[in-house]
Amino acid sequence: MLAPPLTKHYILVGTAFDYLLRFYVERLNPNAITRRWVAELAISHPLSPILADVTVYMDGTISFRETPLTRKVEQMIQQGKKAHTEYIASGVLTVELIKSCLLLAQSDQIFRGGKIGARIVDETLGIVQEEDIADLWNLISIVDPNIFRARELCLLNPTFGEGSNLVGGADADLVIDDTIIEIKTTKNLKLRRAYFDQLLGYYILHEISGVGGLQPKPKISKVAIYFSRFAHLYVIDLQDIIDPRTFPDFVRWFKERASEREFAA
Repeated sequence: MLAPPLTKHYILVGTAFDYLLRFYVERLNPNAITRRWVAELAISHPLSPILADVTVYMDGTISFRETPLTRKVEQMIQQGKKAHTEYIASGVLTVELIKSCLLLAQSDQIFRGGKIGARIVDETLGIVQEEDIADLWNLISIVDPNIFRARELCLLNPTFGEGSNLVGGADADLVIDDTIIEIKTTKNLKLRRAYFDQLLGYYILHEISGVGGLQPKPKISKVAIYFSRFAHLYVIDLQDIIDPRTFPDFVRWFKERASEREFAA
């Protein structure tokens, strides 16, 4: 392990590193395609657990009753946007950028975690620990840029269109050329079954409706995990694990089974 954890804030640091690495990859690949950060949804999605008295307009915009909490989250997101813009322009990694990634991670957890996430994060909202800053600095300092330089295609945090809706929401960390990459900031260099299922699930969703809204669908031939504490990219070639004779039937079964589940509604 090249970058051991410095605190027990595993989820927060992992989410913050997702943001930091995506910013790094965006700087490496000027033609990268990105989308709205999940962190922004905490104050822009009608189902955000911190919003009250929400009105949704015909154009998709919303209004809500401002509170000290929503103003704080808005401030954190704006700080993140400013640090991101400065980094993309200069390429200089700064403490302010890393702090901003930790704040974005807090906002991200609010939205993904629902009411539980909002309650947990609210206790430490806007507070950044020096050890977490150092942890992120160590993680980004061991990244090999050659791993993340795209020849043609670079997607940051893409969704899978109707496929994502089918399973109640799904977004990958990165797509580099023909590879879907998931970032795992874990102290265990181990291919867990849950990781394998997650990656295969992403590929199935891509088969159903593509990734990043691109048409025609980009060719995906590999899935991978970047073990950030080890600076190691573990790649799985899909032809080694998928039988092309039976896989189309499996995709059809998956789609039908997912449609039956209540979150598909």
